[in-house]
Amino acid sequence: MYYKVLYMDSQHQPLETLQDIKRIMERSSRFISLSGWSGVSAGICALIGAWVAHSRLGSFIVYQTARTHKGVYNEYNAYTSTELFTDLIVIAVVTFIAAFVSAFFFTYIRSRRNGVPLWDRTVQRLTWNTILPMAVGGIMLLRALQMGYYELVAPGCLIFYGLALVNASKYTLGEVRYLGYGQIFLGILNLWIINEGLYFWAAGFGVLHILYGAVMWWKYER
Repeated sequence: MYYKVLYMDSQHQPLETLQDIKRIMERSSRFISLSGWSGVSAGICALIGAWVAHSRLGSFIVYQTARTHKGVYNEYNAYTSTELFTDLIVIAVVTFIAAFVSAFFFTYIRSRRNGVPLWDRTVQRLTWNTILPMAVGGIMLLRALQMGYYELVAPGCLIFYGLALVNASKYTLGEVRYLGYGQIFLGILNLWIINEGLYFWAAGFGVLHILYGAVMWWKYER
């Protein structure tokens, strides 16, 4: 019986060694400390930002409706399209910063817990492959704004962000790729449902991030 146990242990040792080697190689080539809570927090920030933007749009619509009725329009209480555009830009920037900070915070905590460095060559490659498509998309969207194609902003954000996630997925958890596919799908669909950009924006950056974060937490962290 003793020799049988030794024989079984000797059979399992090569398999365990291969698994250890695989884990070491994975750690050296992929950043695996992304936290599910990062996705959830980013999604919540996006939904809050979408709600605030929706309220601003509602105020603008009310103002435009009121000015068409005689005696209601008041130039001192005017809410112009320029002010609306400025408000939406500010909301987008604040939302992005809040989402980034919260996502970084939870990823930092998980990295410390796993003993994985937060900035090494793998993270540098991940960052570059994420930023490049987003930077190119940002330049294109700025040009679209200059030309007055405001309806392309929401689908463009979703599409280029999705491409960034797919491009970066080879340096982190593979599930990130599917989040990217979802963003791209919503962005393309939004190109044909052009006047509902805010809802698609909320669905992509908000709902999909929360679902992704919940799945990642359930699979890797619970």
